[in-house]
Amino acid sequence: MTAPATASHHGKSGTTFVAPVLMGLDPNLAIMMSGVATAIFLLATRGQVPSYLGCSLSFVGVAATIRASGGSSAVVTGAVFVVGSVLFLAGLAVQRFGARIIHAAMPPVVTGAVVMLIGFNLAPVTASTYWPQDQWTALLVMLFTALAVVCLRGFLSRIAIFLGLVFGYVLSWVLDQVFGKIHSPAGGAEAVDHWRLDLSGVSKADWIGLPSFHAPNFEWSAILVALPVVIALIAENAGHVKAVGEMTGRSLDGKLGTAIAADGAASMLSTALGGPPNTTYSENIGVMAATRVYSTAAYWAAACFALLFGLCPKFGAVVAAIPGGVLGGITVILYGMIGLLGAQIWLNAKVDLRNPLNLVPAAAGIIIGVGGVSLKVSDNFELSGIALGTIVVITGYHVLRAFAPAHLKTQEPLLDSGTSDYDEKPPADGA
Repeated sequence: MTAPATASHHGKSGTTFVAPVLMGLDPNLAIMMSGVATAIFLLATRGQVPSYLGCSLSFVGVAATIRASGGSSAVVTGAVFVVGSVLFLAGLAVQRFGARIIHAAMPPVVTGAVVMLIGFNLAPVTASTYWPQDQWTALLVMLFTALAVVCLRGFLSRIAIFLGLVFGYVLSWVLDQVFGKIHSPAGGAEAVDHWRLDLSGVSKADWIGLPSFHAPNFEWSAILVALPVVIALIAENAGHVKAVGEMTGRSLDGKLGTAIAADGAASMLSTALGGPPNTTYSENIGVMAATRVYSTAAYWAAACFALLFGLCPKFGAVVAAIPGGVLGGITVILYGMIGLLGAQIWLNAKVDLRNPLNLVPAAAGIIIGVGGVSLKVSDNFELSGIALGTIVVITGYHVLRAFAPAHLKTQEPLLDSGTSDYDEKPPADGA
């Protein structure tokens, strides 16, 4: 499962700032809790898995779906709190029984399909919410970010998303000065005259102050939408631990359960206070690979800086002022990258999509997840989108496997190896 970690290090840069904005949550609280979550993770893994934890983009689609059905920020954080709880329990299970239980329940064909439908489910959010606010800015930001990811080297390439945000910020200000207000939808469906970059909130914000807290609110419909993200988070953590182990030359498979449980516990704490969930950031794998510095001291320092930034409302106001057109250009790339990480999982695991046992459940689940297909169970309960797509992929795969003829089962799940060990390279200890 190395690929989800290493392939995504461009995608995570800057998302500590972007993800809470896209979820409609307080960016100050998000940054503060990312520092707290990192400290919890480093303590739980006893400093053996150097990592920074930040707001996961996997939840953005979930938040958009919950809000589209009238859910508040409290309902969003309540649903995600439950996801953190399940992730925590999954970590304990992996610690107790080994990674094979995850691999048995969620082989690569299932994990890849779920990650893919979570990413591609976000396409309508970009198309209908962000891009129309300022299409030309969105187009230029998309092109700039793409060039930054591909053409820049070293550290600059790893902060390409952040550089795209800065470029879009400056571009929006310049366009306001040259052309004045733009007539387009600004958050709502109605087109109105508005400034591309509205900094009125920044001048009103204090330099020092606590972020805004709120308690979670639990609704079953929202929880069912959010639960599939657990699969993506397990895949992220597994890939992260495996990649760090390969770089440091130590087998960290024994720490996988601890890492997953710590991630879940940190997310529970953050969402209990009204913040977003957190997950291991694979961006720092690229930084470690470039610098050859694997010390956790750097991550302790980053956690402390995050706490300090979280106590500066003016910083949060600057983040919250990111223009919609800029988010349009960034999310076109970002959401697509999330979805294609699912394909990367398939490639790494050599999943054979010519086999109908793999092809059929993945195909059905992805179309349901991306297209927002719904299944009305009763007058006040229905399954749709991410939740229904995930159920179809997982149950479809296992039910079809139970009835499939023997020749279709030749690609056995690797039940005896760790969930992150999809490649054929021998482990570091030579076993």
